[in-house]
Amino acid sequence: MKIYTKTGDDGNTGLQGNFRIAKSHPRILSYGTVDEANAALGIVLANSLDEDITKILTAIQNDLFLVGADLSNPNLNDVKNRVTLDMVEKLEQYIDKFESELPPLANFILPGGDIAAAQLHYVRTVVRRAETKVVQLSEKDEINSNCIKYLNRLSDLFFVMGRLINKRKNRDDILWKI
Repeated sequence: MKIYTKTGDDGNTGLQGNFRIAKSHPRILSYGTVDEANAALGIVLANSLDEDITKILTAIQNDLFLVGADLSNPNLNDVKNRVTLDMVEKLEQYIDKFESELPPLANFILPGGDIAAAQLHYVRTVVRRAETKVVQLSEKDEINSNCIKYLNRLSDLFFVMGRLINKRKNRDDILWKI
């Protein structure tokens, strides 16, 4: 089987259920940005990370694939491959666990420090953009609202994990100075 089909050469692409829409449609921009976040997360995972962080980030990569699948399926009556509140709650558990290892935030921090932490902060911004795109899609089409919740919580987790990586590698948070 060839990787190219030529079916998208006219600027349209296929969705689940044999629907075709423009590649500029908010649905495509939504799950395309989720895919971008997943690819950027792959770069983070190319670093030498603690085992617990690697395990969680790898699970999140799988979750992001599910978010993309959910967004690519406009038929909400099709309940397979949907983002759930349990997935959102799992992110909250990670946030709570990792925040317990960190000093409380007293200032705004700048992205940076260890290369993996800086990359994770970058992924956080891509996830925020994906969340914005999904919200824009939800204003046009009905979607699984758990996708928005998941992405919102995920960017919070990446912020905390960036700080955690810096702490574990004995790098100070870079404080914003005015």
